[in-house]
Amino acid sequence: MLFVKMQNNPNQPTRREFIRKTATAASGIGLFHIVPRRVLGGDGHTAPSDTVTRAVIGLGRGHGFTIPNKDENAPVTLAVCDVDSKRVESALAKAGKPCKGYRDFREVMDRNDIDTIFVMTPPHWHALVCLYAAQSGKDLYCEKPMTRFIAEGQYVADSVRRYGRIFQIGTFGRYGASRSAGSKLTRKIMGSGLLSKEKAPVIKIRDSFKVKMWSGLIDWQPQPIPKELDWDMYLGPAPYKPYHRHRTHMSFRGYWDFDGGGLADMGQHFLDGVQWTLNKDHTSPVEVQAHAPFPAHPDACGMWGWVEMKYEDGTTLIFESGEWGERHPAEERGYPSLNDLSPEHQKLVQAIPDDEPMIGNGQWEFEQAVKERRQCGGNADVSNRCAALLHLANIAIRTGRKLRYDPAKQQFIGDEEANRLVNVPMRAPWHLA
Repeated sequence: MLFVKMQNNPNQPTRREFIRKTATAASGIGLFHIVPRRVLGGDGHTAPSDTVTRAVIGLGRGHGFTIPNKDENAPVTLAVCDVDSKRVESALAKAGKPCKGYRDFREVMDRNDIDTIFVMTPPHWHALVCLYAAQSGKDLYCEKPMTRFIAEGQYVADSVRRYGRIFQIGTFGRYGASRSAGSKLTRKIMGSGLLSKEKAPVIKIRDSFKVKMWSGLIDWQPQPIPKELDWDMYLGPAPYKPYHRHRTHMSFRGYWDFDGGGLADMGQHFLDGVQWTLNKDHTSPVEVQAHAPFPAHPDACGMWGWVEMKYEDGTTLIFESGEWGERHPAEERGYPSLNDLSPEHQKLVQAIPDDEPMIGNGQWEFEQAVKERRQCGGNADVSNRCAALLHLANIAIRTGRKLRYDPAKQQFIGDEEANRLVNVPMRAPWHLA
């Protein structure tokens, strides 16, 4: 059984596009009297073409994204889906009619009346749900981290591009940075190529990663599977292991099969804005090393002290957990200023125009991006590069050595063991291509 369902015609118009074109054609030939008022909009009516309908997949975090349907003429949440039937029941009660509940996300993708998919599952499901949704002509709001391992991110980014979908990552850091005059100037300096390696920034991000909170259990024993939970579907592409409560519902973050500990949980929030400010949306570090207990546990995410990443231009990122071992010995050298450039280069940087304003900060702006067909600031390409930072760090923690990385190929150089963690096999029948 394959997970992929290819559209017969990937250029087939979506529900909203079809409704808009139909209403426009009707008005052009004088058929307003046979088109219902709710289709045309105006006078207190919201036209279906202006209503962005949604399905929410994963109802832990996703419960907050389940919008109640207060106006039966303009439903918002049409479907909710989870492998836990109690969560489905709770979400249905919140959404109200005409929302429908599901256990298998693939059934949701078959519906042509749903515009957007909110991917709120554990991260080991993110890539598969995103790929299936893109192929089904639906736009995507995806919870962080974008994916569980590096190769998945590129698959999603390629699929979003191929099918012309809108993608938004669920983070808060990028948009605050983009509105700051200082961050905008730093971004111009970093993108100009005029800063010498000797003055490249060294940025430390401290104590923000919930490392101890999201460490996994190493001495757990199998427990009975709750009757409301489809455990096999919960595991999905992850290796089969017996059920334990700690491996589900939030604390899943402590296990490599599902996530990457506190670093993967919180990292994309904090690094998204840093990545934008450093003008690194298009690339990745070339070296990474970690200070952590070794060997790392093969199943449970655990403690670590610091991770250092260095880009080709000398820019260095250092993450410090503050929960194990000593701090990183390097001194922090903050973001560059115009004073780090010659007067001539200062003028060149000041002449660089500002970026276009971003769209997509939060679910409401995401829906505006969907209506306007404008790619979000937190789109799939930049989100892939940001998530890769988390995965690079965790791979260094797990391998226990300094690694060299090729940002273009998205592969480690001369390290087969590390590359096996770049593209992790999925449990049959699930696969990426």
